[in-house]
Amino acid sequence: MGTLWGTKQNGEDHEDRDEEQLQQEGPRASSSHSQPTRRSEDANERTRLLPRHDQSQAYLSPDDPAVSPYNLWSVRALRWFEVLFLVITCLWWVLLFISIFVSPPSMHSRGSGFFDVAYTTLTIGNILIALLFFAVPSTAMSILSMAISVILLIDMIIILAVARIRVEEGWIGIASVVWAALIGFYNIVTNRTVKWGKAEEEERLTGRHETKRSLREWCAVFTATFFMVIYVLITVLLTATLVLRSRDATLAAPGQRYLVDGDKYQVHFACVGNQTFTPKGKPNPTVLLEGGYMPVEDSFEEWVYDAYKNGTIPRYCYWDRPGLAWSDNAPSPHSAGMSADAISEALAIAGEDGPWILVSAGIGSVYSRVFSARHPRAISGMMFIDGLHEDLLYKVSSPGRGFVLWGRGIISPLGLDRLAGALFKGRTKEDRVFGKSSYQGGKFIKNKLQENLVADSLTKNEVSSARNIQDPKVPLVVVTSGVHVRQDKDWERKQEDLTKVTDKLLSWDIVKRGPREEVWRTLEGRTLLEKRLGQLYKAS
Repeated sequence: MGTLWGTKQNGEDHEDRDEEQLQQEGPRASSSHSQPTRRSEDANERTRLLPRHDQSQAYLSPDDPAVSPYNLWSVRALRWFEVLFLVITCLWWVLLFISIFVSPPSMHSRGSGFFDVAYTTLTIGNILIALLFFAVPSTAMSILSMAISVILLIDMIIILAVARIRVEEGWIGIASVVWAALIGFYNIVTNRTVKWGKAEEEERLTGRHETKRSLREWCAVFTATFFMVIYVLITVLLTATLVLRSRDATLAAPGQRYLVDGDKYQVHFACVGNQTFTPKGKPNPTVLLEGGYMPVEDSFEEWVYDAYKNGTIPRYCYWDRPGLAWSDNAPSPHSAGMSADAISEALAIAGEDGPWILVSAGIGSVYSRVFSARHPRAISGMMFIDGLHEDLLYKVSSPGRGFVLWGRGIISPLGLDRLAGALFKGRTKEDRVFGKSSYQGGKFIKNKLQENLVADSLTKNEVSSARNIQDPKVPLVVVTSGVHVRQDKDWERKQEDLTKVTDKLLSWDIVKRGPREEVWRTLEGRTLLEKRLGQLYKAS
């Protein structure tokens, strides 16, 4: 009992001493316990992530989500600007896309406009890659972004140095390529800044800079590099096509270009031969050519030139509709009546008064009929060669055809077919400007897309009205492809109806072996066309 009592008494004495000791050490203990409170009060965006109480808990794991370059305000600001640039570029892309179909004020490009869309699309892709792989910077991305920017600067120099391309692209094309180059340089700065921020945060939060990448990071780097390599190839193709356009721009146009429609674009007009006069001093008729699907210079002019050399006609003139050969693209939308106004303005500037014998092929007959109705006193005769009837314009304006034309236009700046033709088939600049390869160019595609958009609406209304206004006393010749007639009986009925455009039909001939819309490619066709042209000239 004595021992137990002694132990209990000693324990109580020990507890009393502990209480006294705690009371004496109270200020120090209180100070010691208040220290973490002060640390939390002094925490900021860096220190609050490290609630360390001893040395063993000082660093985080490299895989911890808190180890991120986004901890830095500078990195977050760069990403915000990247998003802002994406929004601006997308809005610009939408505006350029709309201008292909409907040109807003001051947004008309005298070129096709497809190059502007191509550069802007490249810029959007460049920004998206930068955003998707923002936190995984790599040296490869910096190098590839630098390559894209340098090549785009070369494109800008080409556009500014070559007068013809500078006129066609205008301020819209220059702004698009400059913006694309600036975004490339911005991505280089962003990539390096994020790389620096990532290293700093790893060293601060994990104690060392992580030199190894996880499997997920390597997949991200490879994916980003893959897409960037594709962007570099696209940029190279854009530049190669631009170089090809620069070479084509050196091809001099016969005749002259005239600014029309309030100086918005130029159309090409040329004449062969001198104006002749009757004994009474009146001018003899001049043949005015209107091409069909292809430019006049492709082959349509050849048989007329033979007729001129043979003395069948003393003079002929021709022009290129907007977007064909040497003519600029017109603002959208653009109908047959607008083209008739354009050539009327060009003729007035050139001092050409007529009278005219209109010779046209295919859809060109629609344009000639509208022109004839607007200049009834200046028309001495008309010849339709496999002319397109207004009731068949719905085929030109089919949605499927329009979608295909739009798709061809979008990829046309890459120049896949044009570059292959120049490198492996020896295609010349003549062939690309007005020859067999001209259909591959963006301007040509834009012309056909504009025809497609309004063929069954504006253009059909204009040519239907022209039929009511047409002078019925104008001599008329109709020549039809026999191949086309055999393939499409409805075409034959519509050709017969074209013979009733005026009341003075001289002849309607069907060339048995004449190809569709190109009967002049056979000897039979060329001989017949020259004969009928001579008869039409004498009758007028």
